[in-house]
Amino acid sequence: MIKGETPIVNEERIDLINRFSCLFGKQVIESVVADREFVGEQWLEFLNRENIRYYIRIRNNFKVFLPRKDKIIKESHLFIRFKANEFVHYNKIVKINGQLCYLSGYKLNNKKGKQDFLIIVSFNKPEKAQEEYKQGWQIEMYFKAMQSSGFDIEKTHLQDIERIEKLILLVMIAFVWCYRIGIYLHQINPITIKKHGRKAKSIFKYGFSFVASVLLNSENQNDTNIFQFLSCT
Repeated sequence: MIKGETPIVNEERIDLINRFSCLFGKQVIESVVADREFVGEQWLEFLNRENIRYYIRIRNNFKVFLPRKDKIIKESHLFIRFKANEFVHYNKIVKINGQLCYLSGYKLNNKKGKQDFLIIVSFNKPEKAQEEYKQGWQIEMYFKAMQSSGFDIEKTHLQDIERIEKLILLVMIAFVWCYRIGIYLHQINPITIKKHGRKAKSIFKYGFSFVASVLLNSENQNDTNIFQFLSCT
């Protein structure tokens, strides 16, 4: 088990997946995507046993067991010979925390100009690892929007759990609303692409800024059908 992992943390993750499966059915889970802190032995064993596909990034210094060679090495050694940004799949099964799985990833240069690796462990279909793992960035953007870059929900002074739940539900609806408006605005007036190839602002931020300008500026409200605006049509 890696440092920082505890049985309680693993049990909470397993309980969350089981609760979701009871409500919606395990068959609707396309895959579980997670970052480097989600690779505990009990957790991976559960995902493998339940045949739930996953794509989880692991740390560069993580050690894996190679069954065919009967030895333990750092997983980054499997990718060091490839070119930077060349996404590859290690074509043999390995063991991580006693669990059989596949590895995919690539070598890259981090912000400090040093060599780094993005390595993903998966239950099956390693050829989809890069595409699936990218979906996780949408979740990161959602958390960012819920916090300082958007609704700043963590500054709430609410303490009653039921009120907090209602607040989160309302903010989630507002997030979807802003995101849909951002998509619509982007189709009319595309967001500027900077030199590094990324958008100047996110889709959410585009819609969020527009919503704020309409609701907080009375002059803009005079030119807006507020009921049509609220319905996102």
